[in-house]
Amino acid sequence: MDNKKDKSSVFKVTEDKQKNKFEMECEELKKQVEEYKNKYLRALADYQNFEKRVGKEKDGIRINANRQLIIKLLSFHDGLEKAEVFIKDKNLKLIKDNYLKLLKDEGLEEIEVMGKEYDPYIAEVIDMVKGEKENIVVEVLRKGYKLNGQIIRVAQVKVSKLAK
Repeated sequence: MDNKKDKSSVFKVTEDKQKNKFEMECEELKKQVEEYKNKYLRALADYQNFEKRVGKEKDGIRINANRQLIIKLLSFHDGLEKAEVFIKDKNLKLIKDNYLKLLKDEGLEEIEVMGKEYDPYIAEVIDMVKGEKENIVVEVLRKGYKLNGQIIRVAQVKVSKLAK
């Protein structure tokens, strides 16, 4: 009978050791799974951030290219406005108006400075003339423009100064 008890206790000890070994392996595997899960989530977040950054960079490149093109097209618009002063033709006016509408659809807006106090951030003084008030824009020599809220060309103006 003692022999039977010994075998049972040896079997029990062996079973306990295997159980402990199995539990330790399970814990180790759980740790590895958690580690891989964290690495996956970090990699996924990095990839999503990368996609967002690339998208923003693409938008920035597109916006900058549009901006550069519109700046170049403004000189053509200036030419149309000057031609309209000398050539009274309804078709020329129609072309100029359609051209301006196209630019406005892209986010271009004129900076209004005429009759307002001179602001060096939106206008450049070309000449000063005698006037009734100090620092008021009395003539616009070249219009200034904003594109999507950012100044792309300052106006060139004549500003009044008090006669002494």
